[in-house]
Amino acid sequence: MERRTFLHATTTGALALNSMGVVDERVVRVGIVGVGNRGLNLTRALLDLDNVEVSAIGDINEENLAKAQQLCVKRGREKPEGYSRGPEDFLRLCDRNDLDAVVTATPWQWHTPVMLAALDAGKYGATEVPAAITVDECWALVEKSESTGMPCMMLENACYSRALLAIWNLIRSDLLGKIFHFESGYNHDVRHEKFNDDGTLTWRGEHSVHRNGNLYPTHQLGPIALVMDFNRGNRMETLVSMATNSYGLNNYAVERFGPDNPNVNRTFKNGDVSCTLIKLADGNFITQYHDTQSWRPREDIFRFHGTKGIVAGTQEKIYAIKKHYDGKQTHNWEWHNLRPFVKEFDHPMWKQLGDKASPHGHGGTDWMTMRGFIEAVRHKTQTPLTVYDAASWSVVAPLSEQSIAEGSRTVNFPDFTKGKWKTNLPFELQWKWT
Repeated sequence: MERRTFLHATTTGALALNSMGVVDERVVRVGIVGVGNRGLNLTRALLDLDNVEVSAIGDINEENLAKAQQLCVKRGREKPEGYSRGPEDFLRLCDRNDLDAVVTATPWQWHTPVMLAALDAGKYGATEVPAAITVDECWALVEKSESTGMPCMMLENACYSRALLAIWNLIRSDLLGKIFHFESGYNHDVRHEKFNDDGTLTWRGEHSVHRNGNLYPTHQLGPIALVMDFNRGNRMETLVSMATNSYGLNNYAVERFGPDNPNVNRTFKNGDVSCTLIKLADGNFITQYHDTQSWRPREDIFRFHGTKGIVAGTQEKIYAIKKHYDGKQTHNWEWHNLRPFVKEFDHPMWKQLGDKASPHGHGGTDWMTMRGFIEAVRHKTQTPLTVYDAASWSVVAPLSEQSIAEGSRTVNFPDFTKGKWKTNLPFELQWKWT
């Protein structure tokens, strides 16, 4: 296969509406692997994009497959060909010569195998988060993307959050000064997703049996990576992690299924709460929390500390010296509502496309993320988030597992860019509205 040259192509405008609103007529043909709840939502997003055809769908669950095919038919499209012969039938799907891209929303352990097959077949690849679950898988994605020249994008929808992109804009405007510390966290009780209705464990629950660490790091890391230009002048160098004991899944099992359920006394390796400290090349660091097994309301933490102010994103609070300090107060400072700032610094993508995006999942970010990927495929440019982002953000999980297993020892991050992070252009030139 002829080597492609997309990996180092410019991505400026990859997120912009073509010619400021002119629809490109080139049809992008997509195959999607894994159409459970998450994959079905991504299928809806694909069907609501201009000039996109879902040509093939793979899922070993015949009911899921039929539901996704019927969704396409109801939207006035031809019924996509189905692939359900077994766990590796995605190989036949990837080998089709009429597909431009392959998207996967399978269980985590299949993300890398599907992407490797897609890239090998000369297709653009897009994977749900995380892109990989081992260090070796992260390297495999990078090396396959480099050797084939085909881009691989992790569909990190937090990077497309309306509020977080507005915060990115206000940080770029120097309202908060130099950003030097971050607190982030994915604190979300998802125990119901770790158990089937009959009391057995789902694939996600099985991960909690065998793994102990920050198993789902990319949602709370992506927006920080945008601000700090990870892989584009800055990078994560080391981390140290620790975790509590595990109580939540045993408690959930007895509360929902009764004392005779076998999971009541099962040993779950994954601690209920983990904390990871990540040191950056510029000398600053990130505090990252992960909690998916505790009885609690959801709390996604995004806190940006700067020399001129601080933003607590999901708490919708901000304090900026330029806006809120008169030079006289010394002890009575107060948080202010973030919403007016989100409106003032609203990203052009959301101003232009918010009405189209809003009906879709996760506040419209699913549609925005998928659109960014599809526009790169259509124009044969690099994807907005690269394979280096997919690898370096996903690798937090296995590195945190290693750190905890070794008594909270400090662990080094691999440099997946092999030094190119020092000279790569910053995110600002990629996410520019042109």
